[in-house]
Amino acid sequence: MLLEDYRNERLKKLEELKARGIDPYPAKSYRNAKISDIINHFDEKEGQEVVVAGRIVAIRSFGKLAFIKIRDYFGEIQIFMKADASAEPVDTPDLLGIKDIRLLDTGDFIETKGIVGKSQTGEISIFSNAVRILTKSLRPLPEQFTNKEERYRRRYVDMNVNPEVRERLVRRSKFWQATRDFMNKHGFIEINIPVLEHTTGGADATPFVTHINAYDEDLYLRISHELPLKRLLGGGFEKVYDIGVRFRNEGVDDEHLPEHIAFESYAAYENYEDGMKLYEEMIKYVAKETWGTLEFHVDGFDINLDCEWPRIKYSDLLKEKFGVDVFNPDREQLIKILKDNGQEVKEETTTNHLIDDVWKLIRKTSAGPYWLVEEPLALSPLAKVVPENPLVTERFHPIIAGTEMGNGYSELNDPLDQLERFKEQQAARDAGDDEAQMLDQDFVEMLEYGMPPACGWGNSERNFWLLEGVPGREAVPFPIMKSKED
Repeated sequence: MLLEDYRNERLKKLEELKARGIDPYPAKSYRNAKISDIINHFDEKEGQEVVVAGRIVAIRSFGKLAFIKIRDYFGEIQIFMKADASAEPVDTPDLLGIKDIRLLDTGDFIETKGIVGKSQTGEISIFSNAVRILTKSLRPLPEQFTNKEERYRRRYVDMNVNPEVRERLVRRSKFWQATRDFMNKHGFIEINIPVLEHTTGGADATPFVTHINAYDEDLYLRISHELPLKRLLGGGFEKVYDIGVRFRNEGVDDEHLPEHIAFESYAAYENYEDGMKLYEEMIKYVAKETWGTLEFHVDGFDINLDCEWPRIKYSDLLKEKFGVDVFNPDREQLIKILKDNGQEVKEETTTNHLIDDVWKLIRKTSAGPYWLVEEPLALSPLAKVVPENPLVTERFHPIIAGTEMGNGYSELNDPLDQLERFKEQQAARDAGDDEAQMLDQDFVEMLEYGMPPACGWGNSERNFWLLEGVPGREAVPFPIMKSKED
């Protein structure tokens, strides 16, 4: 049968239910027991009357016998229905007895009141003579659902047919809850900051633009949490963080989604040495709480987080791997390295971006874990310089399984230095670099009032995708897709 035929058949059943005076979409359910409670505590529940509810996943009818399997979020159980002289008559208008089974379909939500027991085959069951419909479904769930694009578009179907997708989202929730728990235990305060900004910054990314009618002005959707959180430090807070959505109007691939959850935190009177110690501990804690292990096999890498992570300098890696001097870069050398490694190079790409692209060639082959430290000043417009070497910054990235699993640094709080760096970024932006940071005069003004020395850190849910071993769109509930109407 075609989907249209199934739907038409179910519409007929819907009309018959309504003709009987049955509301196929009642507001109230009388459920008083979860299926898992019955399964896990059968010895206590046996012989008790309970009300269970869930979605029908299977129906078998044999005249005077019927078996309906239902599923709630917590598990599955069988409803055993039998028509005999001992069964109480079904005289309540909104209840369906065994003779009405034909009006039910897989996908419907029902509830039943019955006695907990076991069938002759030993299966835990609810013995009942009637069910009550809670939702009449008009489309059947497929037995298999494997087409990737369809799965992403109809995620609600995907979660029913492929329950591991739903379980993955549970782990995603644990991932962020563990992050909150860790930060709260270490004295940080969660403060939600705006998503709409007049000037966006804190990262090299292309923003989304929107419009506020009340002010007749264009605004940006934030690409980072950084600058507002640091304003809080200027306002007197010492340890703050935020977990929430950010937007980057860039390509979509296994590691990048235009909309995703990110975390950033800032601690006054701390520097990048303090940050590496704290966030190494945090990553290990979150991994253990989410997956119960510190050992992972990801993208061909065997990873063990349970060690003290070494620190490797950015300039040393590029010199060792490709002979690149990041302090006196040779543009033609960088272009040749990238092309020799199959990378497309655009003529307008800045030298700084070429250096970063060469670094990414190294990163992709790095198992880790290790800390990448002392990134060049030209690539870190918001970080403090290393006093012993003003060409590099107190910046740190954890490298795990070919990915940068976060970004942190000793925060720049010199307003005049920050202004000059913003001007350099704005000049690059005016010259056509859409990812260069904007000149944020208000932020510089805040620094002129004074912000204490601080360490900042951020990571996105890419960390979850990586350790879960799936691409980004597999690990979010409703990934953005190109619009398509059926």
